[in-house]
Order: sequence, then structure tokens, then C-alpha cells
Amino acid sequence: MRRRPAAAVWMAASVLVLSVGLPAALLAEVPDIERSRAWVLTALVMVWAGIRLSVIWLRGVPALFELFFWLFAYIFMGVAPTAQLRSGEISTTTSGIDPALDMPTALIVVGGLASYEVGRLMWVALRRRDTVSEEPAVAVSAPRSIVLMGAGLLFGAYFLAKVGVGASLGSRAAAFAARNAAWPDPSMRAVFYALAIYPMLVAVGALVQIRRDASGMRRATHTVMIAIGLLILMAIVSPISSARYTFGTVAFALVAYLGALRTAGRARITMLGTLAGFLFVFPLADAFRTDEVRLTRSGFFQEYLGNPDYDAFWQIANAYSYTVDGLVEPGRQLLGSMFFWVPRSIWPDKPIDTGALLAQYRGYSFDNLSAPLWAELLVNGGVVAVVVGFLVLGALLAAMDRKVGPTFASSGWWAIVGAILPVYMTILLRGSLLQATGSIVVAVACLLWVRRAPTRSAAPETRRSPPS
Repeated sequence: MRRRPAAAVWMAASVLVLSVGLPAALLAEVPDIERSRAWVLTALVMVWAGIRLSVIWLRGVPALFELFFWLFAYIFMGVAPTAQLRSGEISTTTSGIDPALDMPTALIVVGGLASYEVGRLMWVALRRRDTVSEEPAVAVSAPRSIVLMGAGLLFGAYFLAKVGVGASLGSRAAAFAARNAAWPDPSMRAVFYALAIYPMLVAVGALVQIRRDASGMRRATHTVMIAIGLLILMAIVSPISSARYTFGTVAFALVAYLGALRTAGRARITMLGTLAGFLFVFPLADAFRTDEVRLTRSGFFQEYLGNPDYDAFWQIANAYSYTVDGLVEPGRQLLGSMFFWVPRSIWPDKPIDTGALLAQYRGYSFDNLSAPLWAELLVNGGVVAVVVGFLVLGALLAAMDRKVGPTFASSGWWAIVGAILPVYMTILLRGSLLQATGSIVVAVACLLWVRRAPTRSAAPETRRSPPS
């Protein structure tokens, strides 16, 4: 009886901060130069995403795919565009965008989020009609996990030999330059970077589970392998040299492996900490991307003004303009992402990544730009593709959370999936897909490799919420 009033208080406090306090503070700190009124819609995105985030973390059930989806929406489709639209200081790498595109772009963003919600609710409604059957638990294979760890150590050593330990532990700019010199092709660079990270990351998660049931020399061996894997991972994905999204994916997975989501109480703390990290720590990490550390800013929302890291909204505007100009070739960009592994020597006119495509379309000199999912769908099929794509995404993420969420309390293969993929989804949401596809393929291949086929005699996976 006491928990309901406490939950109501926490809910009110969370909504007050995310959906009232921060939007109000933004409007007070950033004056409106009247570029357009599209900021009203992006501010409403903040309000709705804040409510959704509050509900998710307070439930205590780790619905991580939804959590990271709405975190991305809150920051990249809410906070950043609202601050930039009001101030007129849009991303410096996407300059010269006609203000007449602001409102259509905001409507496309809202339409995508609304379609996502409809897709999620449709899946929930259909699922309620089905009889829920217990499924055998899916465990990890010890021999395959050890093999994967061995492969991961080899890939990690090769990566460090090519890039150099000094560059890998230096500034983000130096590390990127070293990777660029080692693998000039962006797709191949992404694949080799992924091979240096995900085999070890998946293997560490699997060995942590296997170690719990081991004893004696076997337990000690697993401990040593985990420790070596962690050391090499931190050399490759240091918080200073690696992209914040990549480090965040690794760090969150390791925290999840340690049991941070095993109970409802821990899950609430972890999800709340993730919210705070994205809102307050994530911006500060940008100060270490160059050799000169920059920690000063005049206001909380100054981080977003003109910052090229928050070009997502404007790339959607460019994609919409690309669509209006009749340049869409249905499915072409998606085809390029699906066949990222085909060399350009064999496929000379293979599509470039969508961020670069839009940069060329707009005549920008800098083409290392994002292409959020809205933009990817626009250039592949227009507004209709946005609606259909987000309907499917809403149903897919709801299904994944239903599958993954309960397994954190009892471990198993799905718990490793849930520790890695939801965070990586922020990279897929930000795009471009062509650059991100190679990494996700490597991660999924590693996950499938360590999976042990369920047996009928195995204990069924629980459908109940984790204990408090």
C-alpha cells in the first residue's frame, strides 16, 4: 500500500523535471529570434518523450529498447532542435537551410513518433489476444564463448597493432585519424572497428554467466580471460578516444553484466542513471574529443547551439528537400546498406552513406554527417516510408522488450542481447545506416555464435517482472 503513493510522488517529480522543468528552462535561457514556429512542435516532443521516459524507468521493468528510443527522441528531436530553432544557431555543418523547411520537418518528426506509438499499441493489443506460452530458456555455449573470446583477442590485438596503442588512448580526433589512415573506406573501417569490440564484448558477457556455475581451475581461467578481455576493450574503447555512443554501448553492457538490471530496484536506479548520464554527462564528454580540453560554456543549453553533433533535425530537413526535388530512388540507399560488404571495385556505383549523399546534394564541404532514421526512410521512399517504417519499429521494439526484459533477472542469452543492442540502437537511429550496418552485423553474428539452442528440458523463461 505504501509503494503506490511513493511511485506517484516519483512519477510527478520525474515528469516535473523532464516534461516541465527542462523545457521551461530552455525557453527561458534561449531567446526566440522568430526563425519559425517549428520549435513549438519540438518542445512538445520533449514533453511527450519526458512522460514516456518517466513511465519506463519508474516501472522497474527494463524496457531498454523503448528507453533508448525515447532518450534519442528527447535529446535529438526535442532539446537540440528546440534550442537551435529558437536561437537560429543551427548545426554549423548543415548551414543555409531554408526556414520554410522547419515546420514540415517538425511535422515529419512528430509523424514518425506518432506512427511508432501506434505500431507499439497495435502489437500490445494483438499480443493480449494470444495465449502466452512458456518458452524454454536460451543459454550460452561455453565452448563457443571461449572460441569467440580467442577470436576477439586476436582481432583486438590486430586493431591495436594497426592503429597504435598511443593513438587509441589519445584524443578522439587522433584516434579517428589513425583509424582513417589504417582503413580509408568508411564501411571497412566500421567493420574492423566492430571486430575489435563486439567479439570480446559478447564473449565477456557469456563468460560472466558461465563463470557463475564453474569452480576451481575452470572458474579461475574464466576470470583471467574476462580480465584480459576487459583490459583490451578499454584500450580500444577508452572514454576519451572513442565516440560517446560506442563507449556508452560498451559501458552499459558491462554494467548490465554485473547485475545492474537483475531486480526492479536496481533497474530503476540504472535507467535513471542512464537518463542523467545522457542529459548531463554526455555533453561534457565532448570536451575531450580534441587535444585541447574545453569544459566552459555559458549555459546548460549552449551545448546544443550550432553543435554539429546535433545535426539530426537538419538532416531530416535536407532529406525532405531531397524528396520534394524528386530525387528519391526507392530502396536504393537501403540496398547499399544491406550490401555494405560488396567492394566498390565490383559495384562501382554502390550508394554512399546517406549523410554524405545529403551533404553532396546540399553542396557541403564536410560530409561526415548523420542521417537519422527519418532521413533514411525519406530518401528511400518518402513520407509514406517514414509512416510505415516507424509503425514497424514500434511493434518490433515492443516485441524485443517483452522478450528481453524478464531475462535480466535470471540471465541467459537474451540478457546479453539486451545488454548490447538497445544502446547500439541509438547509433542506428542517428545514422547513417551504411556506416552502422557493418557493426550491427558483427554484433549480431557474435551473439548468434554463442547461443545454445534451447532444449525442452530447460527451465522456461519467466514472464513476471523482476523482484524488487
